[in-house]
Amino acid sequence: MIDTYLVPENTEVSAKGDGAAVDVGSAANRVFLLSLNITDIVEQESLDVSIYGSTDGAAWGAKPLTYFPQKFYRAEHPMLLDLTAQREVKFLRAHWEVARWGRGTEIPMFKFGVSIREVPADILKEATAEAQALA
Repeated sequence: MIDTYLVPENTEVSAKGDGAAVDVGSAANRVFLLSLNITDIVEQESLDVSIYGSTDGAAWGAKPLTYFPQKFYRAEHPMLLDLTAQREVKFLRAHWEVARWGRGTEIPMFKFGVSIREVPADILKEATAEAQALA
């Protein structure tokens, strides 16, 4: 069961960057709950976080597998990533871009983390059944 971080909690950044590669090849289920948790910011800045996949942990795709919509405030933002149709993806990593505008220093500052947790198949089955019942 995969339950770790693509970006460790409270990582402070002021420029674009990449998280470490995380091996997801051993996942029994290929659906993951990603959670972007922004814990500190300054005003008038934005954070863009995208998730890239790789077959070997060295060469990364030209386009992200998914991304969080641009963020401006402290909050936790969950998202599901379904890799069931992409069996070749064995590694994931986060990439972030930051921007700042307006008054004060031009250097952005964010503290955030991105967690990844494998979603058990039984929970997915139950959630799918509930969603279908509500539809």
